[in-house]
Amino acid sequence: MKKLVCITFVFIASFTQAQEKNHGKQKMQDYTPEEVAELQTKQLTLDLNLTEAQQKQVAQLQLENAKARRDKSKQMQTNKSLASKKELSKEEKLQMKNDRLDYQIEMKKKMKEILDDEQFTKWEKMTEKKRENRQKSMHKKRKASMGEQKK
Repeated sequence: MKKLVCITFVFIASFTQAQEKNHGKQKMQDYTPEEVAELQTKQLTLDLNLTEAQQKQVAQLQLENAKARRDKSKQMQTNKSLASKKELSKEEKLQMKNDRLDYQIEMKKKMKEILDDEQFTKWEKMTEKKRENRQKSMHKKRKASMGEQKK
């Protein structure tokens, strides 16, 4: 009987903790592009010690990026609903990759114009770290989904 009570308690505790993790994390999709830009600008101001002029330039750049991401997200959702699970062709995948890399190059150029050398170096390190974390996260998700498929 004690074992059953302990097992039930552990199960309930882990379940409520999992709920708290999902509940406390609000997605960026819930914010307007203006709010996203403001949050990102403030974070960069803290991380890079931006001047007032730099803050204004970065805020404008972040706003443009947030609006572009929102439009792209809506477009992807529309495409997903129209052609459910349609596999992209090799040319489409190549085009998407080229577009993403062009965007990253353009963003890097604009940030280099706004930031001084020390800030730019720090920004590059931060972006690389975020990219690595995103890749690790995606790898974990893939492993988890592969484990679910085997069951």
